[in-house]
Amino acid sequence: MSGGKPRPRTGSRVAAVQALFQAEQGPTNPETVIDEFIRYRLGSAVGSDGFEDGRVHDVDVKLFARIVRAATTGQDEIDPMIAEALAADWPMDRLDPVLRALMRAGVAELCMADGPPAKVVINEYLDVAHGFFEGDEPRMANGVLDRLAHTLRPAEFPVVAS
Repeated sequence: MSGGKPRPRTGSRVAAVQALFQAEQGPTNPETVIDEFIRYRLGSAVGSDGFEDGRVHDVDVKLFARIVRAATTGQDEIDPMIAEALAADWPMDRLDPVLRALMRAGVAELCMADGPPAKVVINEYLDVAHGFFEGDEPRMANGVLDRLAHTLRPAEFPVVAS
């Protein structure tokens, strides 16, 4: 995810997943997590060289904050949607906490009526998932987000008559 042309919207999504993961680890107010990330984890710092130092360099801060707020304030609606989209043998608490944060962020963004097209959201979170995971997690995230995108934004997936 580092190198090449700056992608602030992708950086926002990476940071949102990290912030949601952090927020789940302790009883931290989402505004506190957003503030901590803006102050200490977003943008370039002297001597920093990439995601591996814990900073996300190219970020659309407004998008980052919007995703984190939407995912945390809407979690009571988002979690049941994710749980229903998962296979019966994969309850929410069985998910890796980073994967759970990623899915929450993706669904929160899919719920934004004025957000980017669903396919863009899905592809972005698939890219983010590949940055965090090397196993089957990106495929699982893709499946859940795709299924929920069809439910949340049906107009973007016209039914083709056969």
